[in-house]
Amino acid sequence: MTSRPRAAFRKWRAKRPFWGGLLLTLGGAEILLTEKASLKVIVHIGMQGLAGYLLPTVMLLCGLLILFNPTQRLFYSITGILVSLGTWVTSNLGGFMIGLLLGATGSCLAFGWLPDQEPRRKVLRRRRTQSPTVDSATP
Repeated sequence: MTSRPRAAFRKWRAKRPFWGGLLLTLGGAEILLTEKASLKVIVHIGMQGLAGYLLPTVMLLCGLLILFNPTQRLFYSITGILVSLGTWVTSNLGGFMIGLLLGATGSCLAFGWLPDQEPRRKVLRRRRTQSPTVDSATP
């Protein structure tokens, strides 16, 4: 019974840039959490504090939109990378670099995802079975 929800989740995950959207969402959440840190820990909020909360929120939304609306992944990933890089200035040096790196990596993964590409395991298995070995090619 537990394999049925797992199979449904895998099927859902295969049709979208899951890891890219997840990393971008986690990056935005991490930066928002560093904004809530005590004043002794906060390095820089910048731009009257509003952009410090606005940019990570846009990162979080772009990550969720990549997950739930993968047809527009190019726009969301480009917006995500620009906003992630903008958090360097506005939000504690990009959430102490962790959120910035998570967001940039997730945006790049979402941008590079191809929707009609078959899973890599099947491609590699097929190549192994179809390619003749070196020993069988020599007489």
